Amino acid sequence: MLLIGPFAQILPMTGLSLKGALQDEQLTVIEKGGIVVEEGRIVAVGEYLSLQQQYPASELAFIDTPMVLLPGFIDCHTHICYDGTRNRDYAMRIAGKTYLEIARAGGGIWDSVSKTRVADTVTLVENTIARANRHLLEGVTTIEVKSGYGLNLDSELKMLRAIQRASMYTKATLVPTCLAAHMKPRDYTGTEEAYLDWIIQELLPVLKTEQLTNRVDIFIEETAFSAPAAADFLHKARQLGFAATVHADQFSAGGSAVAVAAGALSADHLEASSEKEINLLAKSDTVAVVLPGASLGLGMQYAPARKLLDAGASVAIASDWNPGSAPMGDLLIQAAVMSAAEKLSTAEVLAALTVRAAPALEIRDAGQLQAGFVADLQAYPTADYRDILYYQGKMKPAIVWKKGEPVK
Repeated sequence: MLLIGPFAQILPMTGLSLKGALQDEQLTVIEKGGIVVEEGRIVAVGEYLSLQQQYPASELAFIDTPMVLLPGFIDCHTHICYDGTRNRDYAMRIAGKTYLEIARAGGGIWDSVSKTRVADTVTLVENTIARANRHLLEGVTTIEVKSGYGLNLDSELKMLRAIQRASMYTKATLVPTCLAAHMKPRDYTGTEEAYLDWIIQELLPVLKTEQLTNRVDIFIEETAFSAPAAADFLHKARQLGFAATVHADQFSAGGSAVAVAAGALSADHLEASSEKEINLLAKSDTVAVVLPGASLGLGMQYAPARKLLDAGASVAIASDWNPGSAPMGDLLIQAAVMSAAEKLSTAEVLAALTVRAAPALEIRDAGQLQAGFVADLQAYPTADYRDILYYQGKMKPAIVWKKGEPVK
């Protein structure tokens, strides 16, 4: 048993509603606090001197400078398994070229598909580990990772096997998701419905057999899949026992309605969501996942996070780390910058990165600091938690613990 502390402040992120607006006054702040961990899990959180008396036999990990302790962040939407870059796309975009112009010039998602298809498994494993470890050192202890740059049987399996193997060589928790429905591949000659049926009939049974993932995602957009085809796909995937998430409302509305009707865990992007979609999400249990990194990378508006919260939705913030629209991959910077634009409180941002992100991945023992939960922790070098967003993500954690073991 190990007692870690004292911390200037501990924000356990407990006792917060999972939906709707939050005020900073609703945050529990434990002054001069400590945390007791054993075998990778939290035993107790409270005032440090009191914990010393309650657990006198504990080993001590003494914190000798002022620090603020938070749960590890949960990034519930990434694409960090890929090879190559899309720096040419980005240069064209900031020079004024449109999405379609870039795609016609050989860029876009298909560019990453082409590069990832020819990459070997070892390369994809190493790339995924490196990105996961960078995230981990920045306080992100749980990371969702999508396929979707394969778009055929061999390459999708290669990606998901690489994610599974990478999870053995990083301390971060990786949660794999099958995004074979990222777009209809250019080398597939059938209809979108036929391609989606191929995923259902040929790919998903293999994923089940090999236990590579129990999650699917689909991109609903004019350049990807139609809402009716996606609804049918999600229904069939759910019947096979797969949980669902959806790329929704990025450039045009309609995807979030499909997500809600399908009982999806989350609807992600939402930059084009209108009042109709906002109200649908607010009345559902589907988590609204906003992706400020994509807005920054594409130079477009943010998802309406403020309106979503005020309507009563559950809002999580994720990085969308990918080689095309969100190459930065810095979750805290993205969240901090978005919070200034959307006027999100510190409580809303921190909840969106922890306790409200957990349900999007069906995680029930992380995102909060309480007894029985996994001891995924991060400590920032400050005595005041408000500094974390004040420095707009530039302040990084001084120490990160994964399952009670320090990784930095």
